Amino acid sequence: MAQNLILALDQGTTSTRAILFDHEGRALAEASRPLRQDYPHDGWVEHDAEEIYAACVAVMREAAETSGRAADIAAIGVTNQRETVVVWDRHTGRPIHSAIVWQDRRTAEVCAKLKAEGREPRVAEITGLLLDPYFSATKIAWLLDHVPGARARAEAGELLCGTMDCWVIWRLTGGAVHATDATNASRTLLFDIGAQDWSEEMLTLFNVPATLLPKVLDCADDYGVVEDEVLGRSVPIRGVAGDQQAALMGQGCVSPGLMKATYGTGCFMLINTGEEKCVSRSRLLTTVAARVNGKTTYALEGSIFVAGAAIQWLGEGLGVTGGPRGAEALARAAKSDHGVVVVPAFTGLGAPWWDAGARGAIFGLTRDAGLPEIAAATYDACALQSRDLIEAMRADAPGAFGEAAQLRIDGGMSRSAWFSQRLADLTGVSVRRSSYQETTALGAALFAGVGAGLYASVAEAAEVSPAAETLKPTLREHDREAAYARWLDAVPRVRS
Repeated sequence: MAQNLILALDQGTTSTRAILFDHEGRALAEASRPLRQDYPHDGWVEHDAEEIYAACVAVMREAAETSGRAADIAAIGVTNQRETVVVWDRHTGRPIHSAIVWQDRRTAEVCAKLKAEGREPRVAEITGLLLDPYFSATKIAWLLDHVPGARARAEAGELLCGTMDCWVIWRLTGGAVHATDATNASRTLLFDIGAQDWSEEMLTLFNVPATLLPKVLDCADDYGVVEDEVLGRSVPIRGVAGDQQAALMGQGCVSPGLMKATYGTGCFMLINTGEEKCVSRSRLLTTVAARVNGKTTYALEGSIFVAGAAIQWLGEGLGVTGGPRGAEALARAAKSDHGVVVVPAFTGLGAPWWDAGARGAIFGLTRDAGLPEIAAATYDACALQSRDLIEAMRADAPGAFGEAAQLRIDGGMSRSAWFSQRLADLTGVSVRRSSYQETTALGAALFAGVGAGLYASVAEAAEVSPAAETLKPTLREHDREAAYARWLDAVPRVRS
């Protein structure tokens, strides 16, 4: 048979997964391994980079062997948890320290100091990002400053660094390729998203030596070949994208105005703005959506810190039984006019508020309000936070945000038809619910397919996007706006 299958490697925050896709985007085989997270101090989150690499090899082998079609794999696509970073010895390949995860807050004081010095506007102008420990630059500097001898070794050219895609590719290719793609580079605070190159000004600001950094390639490009011992033969790596940009591709959002939201523990929403690098006035992030054939497209991105985690809280914190199904059943039993508002700011508020000190609260309780009303308000909070992001995107990119706006969704919460309809009702935009949840892995596979020549273009690859159900708003505008007004009244009350 012809070599027309694509193996996607999805290295995530809580698991590592490999999925084998055919040319039509159908999943033929899958394997996964959980990933341990370490919390050495309050606010610190780390991963074992060696454990990550071992899991990558294991799941790739298992998926290939399970399918019985390993010989038909034409290329590999890689997607990864963004911003998580590791530094390693270029000669031995050994990490100098655990990988620091995107969730880690140990460099919060550094970011606060730079903000106080008035640095953020210039940082945003060059990188499209805000000063936050979420991004990679301050993590890299911390490693160099806190691992004995690391900074001297880095300046001597003995060390390399990278996000998880970069680390895994370096290992898979036997150290032959030290490269990342433009989407991952755009999340480091070190990349000039206009010039599409590492920024000397940002490298100086964050005190990161250029010798550490990988080459930046396109999302569909030549990332070398996997060593024979991994899959039994050399297989080329032809696609790379950070997880949210890969999901944007997997949802077929390759034209300006198309937007997607992934509802997991939190939620990430991106809108494709085309070749226009929108400057956000609403504290959204400007990021690279994709770079293919040297052509860069951009996106605006907003993040919700707590989405699915709020539904978990109903069970773990309030004793609601039955998991997500039990929580949804309880929510559906609530009175329609209950007026309760839950602001699930358990770890602060994300975009457009960016308030790490905010904390959760419940408002509007009356004598006849109970668990059903609190559960319903918790689900509504996920939708209302989504509306915050949509309104910010509408303000920042009016040219890309048309009247017929549609939100394409995936992730665990999108499995619920009820929540998906509620999302449409409270945001006022139609919601397209994907029939296939692993759109991140699919997007990586599609980029690799373009890189391997299996698809003639990104547009052709995007046609592979899975079937979906479209839900239109059914709630009266008056009721929708009243719900949003209650939300906007509650949020300032929890802010720091």
